[in-house]
Amino acid sequence: MPTAADVTAGHSPFGGAPTLRDRLCDAATELLTTQGWGRVTMARLADRVGVSRQTVYNEIGTKNDLAEVVVLRELERFMGQVTLSFDEHPDDLVAAVRASAHRVLVYARDNALLHAVVSATHGADTELLPLLTTHSEYLLDGAKQVVGRRVAAYPVALEPEQLDACIDMLVRVVLSHVMQPSGDPERTAEDVAFVAARVLA
Repeated sequence: MPTAADVTAGHSPFGGAPTLRDRLCDAATELLTTQGWGRVTMARLADRVGVSRQTVYNEIGTKNDLAEVVVLRELERFMGQVTLSFDEHPDDLVAAVRASAHRVLVYARDNALLHAVVSATHGADTELLPLLTTHSEYLLDGAKQVVGRRVAAYPVALEPEQLDACIDMLVRVVLSHVMQPSGDPERTAEDVAFVAARVLA
């Protein structure tokens, strides 16, 4: 199964021209969000990008591999919002948590790929649903690892097991609001920060 490192490895460095993998993922995302996962085929991707179908298989692998790469790439973008927020608040963990939650929720609000994924979880795209349910824990673990690495730089008076439980709780809460928002990002981020402040203190 591809990892987050595999996904980012396919991106051009220093903001250069998109790589073949970038272009294939962009084409797959467009098809998925406008026509559904069932309409995504390697042949259609090849036509859209202007390469042979064999080239698509060589670069990506199977259709399941393609779905994983597309979802992992989007996860990397979500985690980029977290990284930016922690970088802006190196001395205030609660502020970093608040900013991370806010950025992630704003990014998710108008994210067409996320909306397609949510539709799949509601049964609108049954072909994509098994992939999401099979690898949901993998995606959750990836998010927790990123947050855990950043939180480790702050002085927190918790045992490692307690800190892990806190990070797990915060990540699950934010992801639940990503998938099913119950309020605006500002209010939700304040609520998450309130809980974080009480637990991390």
